[in-house]
Amino acid sequence: MNTNLISKEENIAKFTLVFTADEFEDAIIDAYKKNKDKFSIDGFRKGKAPRKIIENNYGEDIFYDEALNDLLNKAYPEAVVELDLEVVANPQLEVDEVKKGEDITVTATVQLFPEVEIKNYKNLEVTKVASEVTDTDIEADLERIQKSQARLETVEGRKTQEGDTVVIDFNGSIDGKHFDGGKAENFELKLGSGQFIPGFEDQLIGKDAGEEVDVKVTFPENYNAKDLAGKDALFETKIHEIKVEVLPEIDDELASDVSEFETLAELKADVKKNLEKNAKDRDEAQMKNELLDKLCEVNEVDVPAAMVEDEIDRMVNEMNQQLTYQGLSLDQYMQLLGQTISDVREGAREDAKKRVAMRILIRAVVAKESIEATEAELEEELQKFADQYGQSIEQVKKVMGEENLRFFAEDVKTRKAIDFMFDNAKLVEKKEEAEAEESK
Repeated sequence: MNTNLISKEENIAKFTLVFTADEFEDAIIDAYKKNKDKFSIDGFRKGKAPRKIIENNYGEDIFYDEALNDLLNKAYPEAVVELDLEVVANPQLEVDEVKKGEDITVTATVQLFPEVEIKNYKNLEVTKVASEVTDTDIEADLERIQKSQARLETVEGRKTQEGDTVVIDFNGSIDGKHFDGGKAENFELKLGSGQFIPGFEDQLIGKDAGEEVDVKVTFPENYNAKDLAGKDALFETKIHEIKVEVLPEIDDELASDVSEFETLAELKADVKKNLEKNAKDRDEAQMKNELLDKLCEVNEVDVPAAMVEDEIDRMVNEMNQQLTYQGLSLDQYMQLLGQTISDVREGAREDAKKRVAMRILIRAVVAKESIEATEAELEEELQKFADQYGQSIEQVKKVMGEENLRFFAEDVKTRKAIDFMFDNAKLVEKKEEAEAEESK
């Protein structure tokens, strides 16, 4: 395969991919081998008809489309890397007439990442944020640690209360018929947690251990299991035990149990240090977000429609993943909102434009300041990714391929560009704080 760049101007590139007759013939053979089992021809067992017979029956070009697609799927990404093009949308492809025994020329027209001459990116005013860690913050974190070490103890001689954990058996039915997932034994349920459908937990408050309770509830209309949604149900429930949460003392013993420290004082100091680091990270993230907003405000950029649509696709996919994690589908979510997928996409459009504009401007800063990702920085980024998925860097490099590895380098350069702008920003006090200082 030969590649030739025809033109590159106004963020549009045009290039050709030329496949030799032999390359196309090999691809046709592969397409025949993959698809021969799909053809039934008289006189031959299914999958045993020779290629020539299939072509005679269905046309000489029966395997052309798949053969060409296979060639392009491999050659196009390689051509983009070879020509050093940063493509932001799927290509428009024009295929010259395909003739057996002749080379095939495919012309690709692609939208490139816009090149912007950026001017305003230094000395951007950003509101200074400097959060303080208070004694109350430290105590709250120690209480969080304390609660993480809580244990449940059985209590006797009193009725259930909100906040108790009850050990129960239950068996649900609708119109006298039991249903899948409606039965459990020795299940621990914290009353007031909202873990079960509305009304279930409330009916177990004020009961005794050993008591049997008929819990009557109605499944929500938007319940995940559509065969149960909106229906009345009866849960025959028996309370075996009532348990309460017992918290350990916040003392040296707790400190030694949850950390490498021997004393509470040491644990407090460590908690304070971590809270201060987290606060500093949050403050810096907030200031950098404001910085990027200012960057978009003071620089004009034409955002390609194709990039906006791709960004909307990403945003919708992110939303779908979050909803799936919460037990909802995108369709169910849209029904709840009374919206269509078009409404969701349109609602995301302005945010998508801003994201794309931000990405274009950051890339312009990278170019203007000649920011590069060093080999060590790239290796560090790859190591983080490899650790996340329990793989070696070599495995990641092999799986990702050269094209995808470029994204890691871009991430490093993006981070360095934002750090550069932040280091060169003008931090200003909040307006109300500045006025208060002046009035003193």
